[in-house]
Amino acid sequence: MIEEERDTEIGSSIDSTESRWVFQEDEDVSEIDEFDADLPMIDSEDEESGEHRLLRTGPRIDSFDVEALEVPGAHRNDYEDLSMGKRIVLIFQTLGVVFGDVGTSPLYTFSVMFRKAPINGNEDIIGALSLVLYTLILIPLVKYVLVVLWANDDGEGGTFALYSLICRHAKASLLPNQLPSDARISGFRLKVPSPELERSLKIKERLETSLTLKKILLLLVLAGTSMVIANGVVTPAMSVLSSVNGFKVGVDAIKQDEVVMISVAFLIILFSVQKYGTSKMGLFVGPALFIWFCSLAGIGIYNLIKYDSSVLRAFNPIYIYYFFARNSTKAWYSLGGCLLCATGSEAMFADLCYFSIRSVQLTFVFLVLPCLMLGYLGQAAYLMENHASAGQAFFSSVPSGLFWPTLIIANIAALIASRAMTTATFSCIKQSTALGCFPRLKIIHTSRKFMGHIYIPVLNWFLLAVSLVFVCSISSIDEIGNAYGIAEVGVMMMTTILVTLVMLLIWQINIIIVLSFAVVFLGLELIFFSSVLCSVTDDGSWIILVFAVIMFVIMFVWNYGSNLKYETEVKQKLSTDLMRQLGCNLGTIRAPGIGLLYNELVKGIPGIFGHFLTTLPAIHSMVIFVSIKYVPVPVVPQSERFLFRRVCQKSYHIFRCIARYGYKDVRKENHQTFEQLLMESLEKFIRREAQERSLESDGDGDCNSEDECSASRVLIAPNGSVYSLGVPLLTDFTETSIPIFEASASEDVDSQSSNLPVLDAEQSLERELSFIRKAKESGVVYLVGHGDIRARKDSWFLKKLLINYFYAFLRKNCRRGIANLSVPHSHLMQVGMTYMV
Repeated sequence: MIEEERDTEIGSSIDSTESRWVFQEDEDVSEIDEFDADLPMIDSEDEESGEHRLLRTGPRIDSFDVEALEVPGAHRNDYEDLSMGKRIVLIFQTLGVVFGDVGTSPLYTFSVMFRKAPINGNEDIIGALSLVLYTLILIPLVKYVLVVLWANDDGEGGTFALYSLICRHAKASLLPNQLPSDARISGFRLKVPSPELERSLKIKERLETSLTLKKILLLLVLAGTSMVIANGVVTPAMSVLSSVNGFKVGVDAIKQDEVVMISVAFLIILFSVQKYGTSKMGLFVGPALFIWFCSLAGIGIYNLIKYDSSVLRAFNPIYIYYFFARNSTKAWYSLGGCLLCATGSEAMFADLCYFSIRSVQLTFVFLVLPCLMLGYLGQAAYLMENHASAGQAFFSSVPSGLFWPTLIIANIAALIASRAMTTATFSCIKQSTALGCFPRLKIIHTSRKFMGHIYIPVLNWFLLAVSLVFVCSISSIDEIGNAYGIAEVGVMMMTTILVTLVMLLIWQINIIIVLSFAVVFLGLELIFFSSVLCSVTDDGSWIILVFAVIMFVIMFVWNYGSNLKYETEVKQKLSTDLMRQLGCNLGTIRAPGIGLLYNELVKGIPGIFGHFLTTLPAIHSMVIFVSIKYVPVPVVPQSERFLFRRVCQKSYHIFRCIARYGYKDVRKENHQTFEQLLMESLEKFIRREAQERSLESDGDGDCNSEDECSASRVLIAPNGSVYSLGVPLLTDFTETSIPIFEASASEDVDSQSSNLPVLDAEQSLERELSFIRKAKESGVVYLVGHGDIRARKDSWFLKKLLINYFYAFLRKNCRRGIANLSVPHSHLMQVGMTYMV
């Protein structure tokens, strides 16, 4: 490991907003980017000295932007043009994956509510029922189905999808690796300006210029994601334990210890079959959950007819007021149990990547919600004449002849329900990993057709272990229910805040509507949250808060360390002046072959390259700096995957390649496929470069005046924007003084190259393509630089603790990025470098 002491302390985050100011010299305009001030040239990463003056200019254009303007078309949704039969299958899969959690809430909602607020009369039952009905209407239906689902990121849901959506419209990410070319991706859909645009622009400007607001936004997202992961632990525990408790109603000899052991067995089975994938499992359990919802509706109708149909009065919200007037504090405590009827609402949004929006909406409105309401109405009708059965409201209300079939179906439904938040957790972890907020884990894609169907083995067994500990240590339904409420309402509040920001920044709708949404739903969720927090100190539900805090710390430390590492590499990148001084042989021997140097920088020459030059006797005849970059879109089409630009002059044969992936993209290609795609894209770039140079040469010869030449250099983007280019698009720095010729390992050839005549454009193109093919035949080597960071000796104790121990532990135990390409060891060379920050 090569260690280098760094004297410069990294300060605040580098802001990567696009510069709107340029410098002008002798009628030529060169752009200076705030983020990379030593890269003014358009097609190469050289710098030019001279006298400059500051000018106002239009949108930034460089060679990355030019490549990105070739957009073949927007990404199509996987669920378009489905036949009727496939849509029916999709509905069954939706039932099995998305609605299992909310569908099993009748098993425990009334039981928890009436343990906290015992029944003193039939009016209490109607009041509690009214609370449940309007909670179902307001949170799952109005908030999620009618509003939040539309805040998806091209079909992707969850807190990180919202964060990605916001970062696409405002540069709110703390990682300074944004490029103007990112906005040219076909999936990078931005909203057309509206009358509310001025307010949106003010919010965008405030968010982009305030580091504090960026950090607050990220902390909200991390908090919401940690609550989703906590939900992935408590949902299986609550669903399985509540369904198994039904055995105590049917068999008096069964005790609580036996219930816990049966629940443990069910949980092990549940997490063991998770690896078979969402499509297979969703299709298998979908019909079972359809039977469950039909059973809920049927039992509810039966109880309404047999016992007391007057419970229909609960649709009058005045009974909620009466309920609180009679029970006061106890009614307040019962809100924690009432919230359980809406559990699984977040799963509808987080699991959206698995299914289409319309299938989720239609299934909930026309099947799930009516069946749930009938189920709760039936339980309330039964309790009107059987107050003593409130502790086991659901199973006690089942007709005796249907008890055992219902119990079996209930346990199957509970197992299905546990999958809802587990799959949502997988989705959120993948998104957070792609956006640099969670250590890399092995991700298995379980469907060849739908890329959103994933399975994370390490996380799956981790959730199982924590769930088992949770069930064995807290076997009380009340305590688990309270923990469930904490996790659920926590992520609900984060979603409300982020969707409100989406309304202001992206949707640009009327401010009254935005305020109404925020006040109503955030106020309602704060009321629920205050109720569940009141019981934290009295039971074991605090465990779930501790778990959520641990997950939050892991994500925060990883994001903090990753950002600090990236900023340090930006500070320590090599100067292009140094490269010119070394010459096209880079001060060493250029051996045949291609070296792919992996680094995270999207601009500039990484400092790790200097270590390769100083520690190796030779460097490859062609070097490509490869940066694997995740952009804030779900999917990047394969034709838009790679962007290239030259580093230094042609004779150096050094290129930069940015391989762009969306956070939903599948990286399954092996190293041979990756190399093939990379080289095809490089050849395409070189051909286009030669074509542009040829067109510009022809255009320069035909111009009668400088104004005509300037007017001819116009670039039209796919969205209709017109960009005027003040300089030739693909002019190399000092091109006339440095002949275009291939780099050679022999110094004699280099000395003779200056005497050769300048080759014509077509011959030069073929020579370079031939050189690339020969280099490819000589072999491709992956040069991987591992840049680690250590806190300086004079750093704060907390910084040393986070960087030297926590972040170092996570980095050591996470999955290496090169593992995704399956590179054999014979093609791999690694050099380490430690930065002191």
